[in-house]
Parts: sequence; structure tokens; C-alpha cells
Amino acid sequence: MGVGVFGRNHARVYQELERQGEAVRLVGVVDSDLDRADAVAREFGCRAFGSIEQMLTTHSEVRAASVAAPTVHHLEVARALMQKGVDVLIEKPLAASLAEADELVQLAATHKRIAQAGHLERFNPAVRATIPLLTQPMFFEVHRLSVFTPRSLDVDVVLDLMIHDLDIVLSFANSPVKEVRAVGLPILSGKVDIANVRLEFESGCVANFTASRVSTERVRKLRFFQPQQYVSVDYGRQEVLVFTVGGDGATSGAPTVNPQIKVAKPTVTSEEPLHAELKSFLQAVRQRSTPVVPLEDGRRSLALALDIVAAIREHGKKVGLAGLAKAKS
Repeated sequence: MGVGVFGRNHARVYQELERQGEAVRLVGVVDSDLDRADAVAREFGCRAFGSIEQMLTTHSEVRAASVAAPTVHHLEVARALMQKGVDVLIEKPLAASLAEADELVQLAATHKRIAQAGHLERFNPAVRATIPLLTQPMFFEVHRLSVFTPRSLDVDVVLDLMIHDLDIVLSFANSPVKEVRAVGLPILSGKVDIANVRLEFESGCVANFTASRVSTERVRKLRFFQPQQYVSVDYGRQEVLVFTVGGDGATSGAPTVNPQIKVAKPTVTSEEPLHAELKSFLQAVRQRSTPVVPLEDGRRSLALALDIVAAIREHGKKVGLAGLAKAKS
């Protein structure tokens, strides 16, 4: 539902899965922009529809759908689908507000629908390869930098980009957030385009995040430290490096300053994260099982992102930047 950049990619991957023998058939795409819907439908060999009602009237057999409309329409679109018995994958951020996120969670429970939050990086092979390495992470350093594009300018960079990493760190740290400190600036849009955030968790773990959509380069890296170990995750390259003090195990061959430091490079099987995400969603639909990323996880990440946006706003007021954001909006 919605065939902008993200929606088109969902259609592409559903078609690829069908061709690879998955028990799935792409029957149609929905977009209020019929020209865009027609173009995507022709590209991927399906029907174009201007509304959910039109699609479900024509294809009453539809059982699952991706909701890739603008965030402000997520609740409306997902509600219409779940009320008609359709399972949904809802792109991030889950909703425009916590109240809407809560309604989505309730709708899924009421209508007994499989509903998954679209946090793509959970399905990044490098992230999956890192999960078995987790012991007691105490410090995270995360950078997500992108070059400027006119896409997703209806939301702050926190809800556009940083929310990916918030979701990952929340799942890795596995502890409630105790304190949020944040600063952000609008640069080329009316919303915050660059932000730096410091989180402290109840466990004592600390996480620093930098997100920018006005960078000259593209960087997507997460690093964390835990007792006797440093782990570096490159989302883009789908690579993991593990530096262990006094640890056993094979080294990657990379030279180290200290011979007591072992360097390992866990095996990562490359796969497009969206491919893995949609396969996982379809499996949950078939098995009627809890998705890897349930709506509750999407709500948790949204709640933290909104707290960060509020902290940025408060910081802006303190240092006299509130007028700048208002003037550019």
C-alpha cells in the first residue's frame, strides 16, 4: 500500500520471492497516485488500484500486505486491511503518535492479525550474526550518515534514519532507558536534519548516536564494547569484526598491536535485508506465529524516538534555536 521508493521495493521483492518458488503471489499495488501505481504494476506484472476497497473487491483472496504509505496514513491503511482479515507489515516509523501505535496494537489483537513492524536492520545479516556475540554491552557508538535527498522530509532525521539504530540498540541493550540527552539542527529542510543523542540505560550502559541526512558520504556503522571485547558492525558491507582480549579462536589475519588481542570475523551470509524481512513476515503469516519484530517493538522504538525529538526541541529552546526550526518549517 503506497508505491513510493519503499513501496516499489516491497513489490519488487514480493515478485522475486514468487519467482524463487515461495508460496506467494503479488496480486496488486495500491496508491492514490494512479499513474505511479500503474507504472509499478506494469514493472512487476500485477494490477494497480487507487484504493484498498477497490483492491479487496477485486481480490478478496488477499491475505497479507505491506503498508508503505506515508507515516501519517499508517493507521488508516492498516486498520482498513486488518478489519478485512489481512495481515500487515507496517513500515517504520510505526505510526505518527503513540496513541496511533497503541490503536494498531489493539486492532491486531482484536482482529487476530499477524502484524509486523518494518524495522529492516533487524534482518541485516551482520546484525543477525552479532546476536550470538552479545554478553554485557556497556557502550555503543552509532553513526548513520546519508547524503541529502528530498525523500522523507515530512519527519525529523530521528524518525527517518536514527530509528533503525534505536531499535537495534534497544534489542541489544535489553534494558529500560534512564536518561535522554539530545541536540539537533534543521539544515536543508524544515525538520531536524542532523542529530546527536546520548542515552543512558538502567543497566548502566551508555549509547551515543549520530544521524545525518546532509552528509557528503554514506556511513552505517554500529560499534559496542562489552567486558574484554569490542564488536564493530558495518550495516552496509554486512561485516562484523570482533576484537577479544585474551580470547581463543581464529584470527582474521589482520595485524594487531597487542598479540593478546584476537581478531575474529564471524561468517556472514550476504542477503538483502528486505528479502529476509519479507520472507520472515510471510512465514509468520503462514504459521500464525509471532513476527520477529512485533508491533510492540515498533511502538517501543517510536516512543524513544519521540522522546528524543522532544529533548531536541527543549535543547533548542535553551540555546535559542527554537525560532530557527520554526522559521524553516
